[in-house]
Parts: sequence; C-alpha cells; structure tokens
Amino acid sequence: MTYCVAMRLDAGLVFLSDSRTNAGVDQVSTARKMNVFELPGERMMVLMTAGNLSISQSVRQLLSDHVNAAGHTIWTAPNMYEAARIVGEVVRQVHERDAKALADFGIEFNVSMLFGGQIKGERCRLFQIYSAGNFIESHNENTYFQIGEAKYGKPIIDRVVTPATPLDEAAKCALISMDSTLRSNISVGLPLDLLVYDNNSLAVTRFVTIDEKNQYFQMIRSTWGEQLKTIFEGIAAPVWNAAPETTGNVLSSAGKASMPVRVALPPGIEPTTLPAAPLQSLAQQFHNKQQ
Repeated sequence: MTYCVAMRLDAGLVFLSDSRTNAGVDQVSTARKMNVFELPGERMMVLMTAGNLSISQSVRQLLSDHVNAAGHTIWTAPNMYEAARIVGEVVRQVHERDAKALADFGIEFNVSMLFGGQIKGERCRLFQIYSAGNFIESHNENTYFQIGEAKYGKPIIDRVVTPATPLDEAAKCALISMDSTLRSNISVGLPLDLLVYDNNSLAVTRFVTIDEKNQYFQMIRSTWGEQLKTIFEGIAAPVWNAAPETTGNVLSSAGKASMPVRVALPPGIEPTTLPAAPLQSLAQQFHNKQQ
C-alpha cells in the first residue's frame, strides 16, 4: 500500500508520497514513488504511483520514450492534457502486455497515478490516472487528489485546503495528512518525498526527502497530537436527560424516549431486577422504564 497526495493551488503545486511497498511480518520494503520529468524553462511534470509496483515501474520505464500517434512524447507534448493522454496510453500498453499473464496467476492489474505540472504557455494542471488509462482533471471544486491509503489523511485536507491556500500552508497540511495516515496504517511508511512547485517556475522549486530524523516533521508529529488532545479536552461533555428548558450541549432531553433495539431474551432466562439506586447511566434509565 502507499499514500500519495497532490494539490493544485493558485500559487502552484504540492506533491507528497511515502515510500513503503511492503509491510509484512518479517519484511518491510521501500521504493520511491515520485518521478520528475523536468526540462528547466520549458516544462516540469511529476508522476506519483500507487498499486502494483511492477506495473508502476513498467509504466515509468516506457513513458520517457513513448511516442504517440501525433509524434509527441512526454517531453514534447504541447500541453499537460496531451501529456496525460500519453501517460494513459502507456498504462494501456502495459495492460495489453501483462494483464492476461497477471490474471493467470490471480493478480489484478491495479495501478493508479497522480500526474501534474506545468508546460510553458499554460497554467499548472493536475490529473488522476486510472488502471484503464483514463483520467480526470483537478479543478477548483476538487483542488487535490489522493491515491493509495487515502481515508486517514482526507479530513484535514478537506477542512483546510482551498485554491487560495499558500504553498507552505498546503505543504504543512499535506504533512499532517501523511502523519495521520502513518499513525493509523502500517502499510504507509517513511521516508517521504515532498516537492513544492511555484507557479511559472518551470523547474523544481523545493524538494526534500523526509526520514525519521527530519526536525520539521518530528515537530509536526508531536505538535499535531498535542494540539488535538488539547482541543478534545476543551470540548464540553454532553448533557444527558436534560430538562426541557436546557439549551447548552444537550445530547438527550427528559421526556423524549430513545430506545435501543433489544433482542428478546430466550425462553428460560428471566430478566434481572436492578437494586433501587440512583440512575448512573442512560442504559439504566432505559431498563428502569421497561420494568
């Protein structure tokens, strides 16, 4: 498994990928999943991959030399849309070559990719490419894409990132998103590759490989956890069985019956009688009402 996230912002692009490819009981392996196609001053493109590693590596190997029907390569495509089409063509080429053999061994043809960048003369663009070679493009309504183990890191991005988010803020958010994923899923792991691209630079602006000793990422990991705990502890506890006039933090109100779905006792088992005592929980309230 893996986790990669890419963001398309007014100020440029942010790409972040982990490097774990296997997290078995007795074997943990890594492989870098971010590849840069750069012709400084003319184009800068980034490809990140998830899914079957052999398929991803085959696509990367063939992509640099592939020529489409119009005579274009990834290096000469006139715009990012045509460059994304070339990536899709290579994915289909690998599918035609390998899919049947993989299926014979019970292996699904599974690959997904994030591809983005800028070619001189047009704006930054970002695409998500699927196993069939088809793709979708990021717009202001969906300013980021994720592939791999995406669910743990999604909530923070949804709450924070907009097209107007500055690049450093977006990079910070991407790292927090990755930290949330690392904490919840062993199949995602360090080191990380982080690339930040300033609009119209037409070359890599900032890049870093992040390991467990990276000072900023360690600060992110500790500070984010501490702040979450502080915020959690600052949220008021719920008010149970509140009087009708109560308006603050009411979870349940007196007189409004909420009953769980109870499974009937089997024959031969008699319900127990609770001793007379002040009710301590909502469950005890329910039980008392049924007596």
